[in-house]
Amino acid sequence: MVQNVAPLMTELEPEDFYLLSGIEQGMRFSEWVATEKIPEFSRLTPENVDYRLDRCEDRGLIERKTIQYQGFKLTFEGYDALALHALIERDTIEAFGAPLGVGKESDVFEVKSYKPLALKFHREGYTNFREVMKEREYTSDKDHVSWQYTARKAAEREYDALEALYPDVSVPRPIDQNRHAIVMEKIDGTELCRTKLEDEQVVPILDLILVELQTAYDEGYVHADMSEYNVFVNTEGATIFDWPQAVPTEHENSDELLARDVENLVGYFRRKYPHEIPEIDTDVVARTIADGEFESVETTP
Repeated sequence: MVQNVAPLMTELEPEDFYLLSGIEQGMRFSEWVATEKIPEFSRLTPENVDYRLDRCEDRGLIERKTIQYQGFKLTFEGYDALALHALIERDTIEAFGAPLGVGKESDVFEVKSYKPLALKFHREGYTNFREVMKEREYTSDKDHVSWQYTARKAAEREYDALEALYPDVSVPRPIDQNRHAIVMEKIDGTELCRTKLEDEQVVPILDLILVELQTAYDEGYVHADMSEYNVFVNTEGATIFDWPQAVPTEHENSDELLARDVENLVGYFRRKYPHEIPEIDTDVVARTIADGEFESVETTP
């Protein structure tokens, strides 16, 4: 995917990005953009459009299909190219680096800037579009929704949450966002799921994460997708990442989602460290967090 796009950035000309952006605009109205509509959207001449279509198709940035008409759409590589171009033009990033993590719904890479940063590309909707449309409320009221829209909304939603929470909550510092891409602080550490805690560390680390959830709640957000896979642990503490499904605390289901987050987190610690975790009523813990009164699982009634 984006690993193949980064080397192309020096080959692409400004008019290539006009074309890609024009097709992107056209995809707001239909999946496949008719050839004759592209000059209008891209502000290129028909002759230049024909030339650019071949260049971008050869590089895997667009697809062509003949239905009732000949149409074009962006590939995810084309969408990656537009986001990368915008971030480079804004001097947010200077160079593209090695992968930090590749998952079902996002890819994360190291990028060079004033210091090493992390660049996250949201992939929601690309491989499991129908399922995502049912589950993500930011797509539920749209008649025509493309995977670009779904991924962009996920990135916007996560970036807004990070901006609201940082620095009071231990989350990656947000730097910039464009389309489906977020640039953020690169966190050094190990995923909680890969960390082997010493016995005396288990309860303090669980408490530390729950306190972060409480601070997030105080700041107006519930993570809504907590698990051992979105917490980094290092010598300085714990950092919670992956916030695209976060909901505001005024959401009608926020307390239910908070209780699920607590149950997921405590359930993981129970399974991995059964002899270190006391008996915990996770519903009581969740209510204590919502009330701003949580201190430790050992002192929660």
